[in-house]
Amino acid sequence: MQVKIYNKGIYTIAGLSGELDEYAAKELRRELDEGLTLPSVKKNILFDMGGVSFMDSTGIGVLLGRYKLLKGLGKNMFICNVNAQMDRILRTTGIYTIMQKVSV
Repeated sequence: MQVKIYNKGIYTIAGLSGELDEYAAKELRRELDEGLTLPSVKKNILFDMGGVSFMDSTGIGVLLGRYKLLKGLGKNMFICNVNAQMDRILRTTGIYTIMQKVSV
């Protein structure tokens, strides 16, 4: 799992690629927590899932944990570029009720 964090327009984008599973979760959490708490991070955080090829329940936990962290910092979290399989999982779990899916 790789993550690239950068600013574009009104968003700080966390571009994810690879498999978001138990094996990758610990390092990904660390990278996201460090990168998304920097002073240069904007109010709106966009998780670009376009490069994610697989996600299990651990991945959902990673997203929920980052949501809680960012909400505590007064930031908004959005998700984009979700493939059909992940979209079904995220919709079923109710993630979209707290993290809006957007098209950018």
